[in-house]
Amino acid sequence: METTDIESPLPTQLVAPDSPAAIAPAWHTAVLVASIVAFSIHGASRFSAAHAEINRLATYSFTAAMEALLLAWVIFGLRLKKIPLRALLGSRALSLHSIAEDLCFAMGFWMISLIVLGTLSMAWSRAESALAHRPATTYAAGEAGKAGQSLASDPSKLESLRALKQLAPANGREIAAWILLSMLVGFTEEIVFRGYLQRQFIGWARGSVAWGVLASAVVFGGAHAYEGARGMVLITVFGVLFSLLALYRRSLRAGIFAHAWHDLIAGLAIALLRSNHVI
Repeated sequence: METTDIESPLPTQLVAPDSPAAIAPAWHTAVLVASIVAFSIHGASRFSAAHAEINRLATYSFTAAMEALLLAWVIFGLRLKKIPLRALLGSRALSLHSIAEDLCFAMGFWMISLIVLGTLSMAWSRAESALAHRPATTYAAGEAGKAGQSLASDPSKLESLRALKQLAPANGREIAAWILLSMLVGFTEEIVFRGYLQRQFIGWARGSVAWGVLASAVVFGGAHAYEGARGMVLITVFGVLFSLLALYRRSLRAGIFAHAWHDLIAGLAIALLRSNHVI
């Protein structure tokens, strides 16, 4: 039998048109956003060198620690307003049927978002080619050599790929650590960006959902400075899509599943391409 919805000081919807109150003090949010920007700048500086080598396990550990600190800070801010963390997760019942439903929504969302982001990425490449007065590079599916040439001739895509190549796991220990990190990041970042920041910005904007979604997505994109300008723009759009999923489902659970899955598959796919000398 399905459990009943969890009661909380916040309404079950992610948006409260009748009472769009902030969920934490303004200074608390300012510290959170400043910390996110600082972590992003630090990450960008680490990956700025073209051939920089990093200790992946140490990097995973540092990232996990930063994610845990962000989550702890959010919990602290909520407690200042006497709001439980579960209030950010939404009103979906905790049952096998409900979890399976969210998994299906997460998979569908992930596939649609890949199409949207892929289309935007191609449009970005064409615009860069036009501005640089060079022909856009095209290649047939499965032609790995041409794929490598395409990446090499696209500076903004190469900048993003360079950082991801350094982060992607390369052995069994790193793969295990990557799996755990992906789950932690998926949970924490949905809580921070679609749970805390989105609601806080909606409250500050007196119930404007559009401003709440846009502002939280911009901070989300800015948190990924190590992927370059192109990556930050695409991730901002990704953040908007995650917000729409959370609003539609009235819960963060499907977004958590999709976020963790996306990070996991992206890292493993890049690791596979790198091991086969495709990138």
